Amino acid sequence: MTAVGIDAMELWVGNLKLDLPGTFAPAQDEDPGKYTKGLGLHASSFPDSYEDIVTMGANAAHRLMERKGLEPEDVGRIDVATESAFDNSKPVSTYVAGCLEQVYEDDFHHANKGERKFACIAGTQSVNDAFNWIASGRNRGRGAIVIATDTALYARDDPGEATQGAGAVALWITENPSVVEFSHAQGIGSADETDFLKPNQQFPSVDGKRSMQVYLARTREALEDYKEASGGDVHPHDFAYVPFHTPFPGMVRKAAVLGYRNLVRGTEIEAELAEEIGAQPEEDEFEDTEAYREALSEYTDDLAETDRYQTWYDERIEPTLDVSREVGNWYTGSVHVARASALLDAYETDRDLSGSKLLVASYGSGAQAEIHDETVLDGWREEIDSMNVGEQLESRYDISFEEYETIHDSHNHDLDTDIEALTTPDSEFVFDGWGRMGERQYRYVE
Repeated sequence: MTAVGIDAMELWVGNLKLDLPGTFAPAQDEDPGKYTKGLGLHASSFPDSYEDIVTMGANAAHRLMERKGLEPEDVGRIDVATESAFDNSKPVSTYVAGCLEQVYEDDFHHANKGERKFACIAGTQSVNDAFNWIASGRNRGRGAIVIATDTALYARDDPGEATQGAGAVALWITENPSVVEFSHAQGIGSADETDFLKPNQQFPSVDGKRSMQVYLARTREALEDYKEASGGDVHPHDFAYVPFHTPFPGMVRKAAVLGYRNLVRGTEIEAELAEEIGAQPEEDEFEDTEAYREALSEYTDDLAETDRYQTWYDERIEPTLDVSREVGNWYTGSVHVARASALLDAYETDRDLSGSKLLVASYGSGAQAEIHDETVLDGWREEIDSMNVGEQLESRYDISFEEYETIHDSHNHDLDTDIEALTTPDSEFVFDGWGRMGERQYRYVE
């Protein structure tokens, strides 16, 4: 059976940085700890006035192609996942292809192009589309560029404002990859939910409490389904890292302990934990559902405080959050940022990951969760060595709160705000005004 997976990856970080505890919190007259300790965030990345989902996606894809020595003829698909699209008909992937054709002699006329929408899980769904296309043999030896790109902005003074972010992830999906190989085991948890949506509007309507509940419920369902697809024999120590969808690290803290509680069931760890904090509650032991849920909540709180869980979390979850803490939420790119963060941690700590597994947990509001595992391959270290995420983070322009207000307005579709750029583009695609039919135009700046 053909091995399919990620052969290369790139992150493109917005050129602006908003310091949450140092700039945003004082302007909001709030405790900086609300962001660093509660949400688990230090900074957000923002697009400058010449940046948007197309430029970020095209820049990530261009860097990936240049580094891998790819030509348009090598690419059979360009799939873009986003929930920040500005056209209800023409897909973002066509804009990205148009950008890339400015810098390559050949074109992408024989590459399939599409756009995926299902909130934040659309990036993973696009990866699945590429996986299935290659596994079916219809790729004719070509690979797929999967791009997850978003400007995750909220209305001013919205509770979600501090979790904002902007950036793009580009993945090169091929047969016989060098970074990770996808397994065929996949778990899904899906239901019709109204927790986060954008009904013909740019900024989301969010039921925060409900969104958290749905995220946890669908992820639990996906994990149960994944365990069944894997034959049921799944252990929490099977995975070197567990990258979660990360709207903000604080949400992952809640999801991780529930995942661990599920994974230890039926293992020797559950028996050992029972001696320390008691057995996991079973629903048939209680007279009503409310009493069961209360007991389960108390057990989960106790579990989160155990040394055994804390060690597991610190080794397998915490490192996946490092990049997200500095860039905020990237919607469709979020879980893919978490994967990159995990591999960067292993590289920086000189950890031998080859042959190890990642358990990747994606989620999209509306709502669906998907869980699958990936095996890290021998070429992962060389690939991570070529990425420049740290350099991008360091080179961002640190904006004042007044500049933040202005740049937020410039990306508000309901406002007609024309501002001077805060940074100077260098070897990248930029937004270049409007065309005759109201389409956005782009050019490459040397």
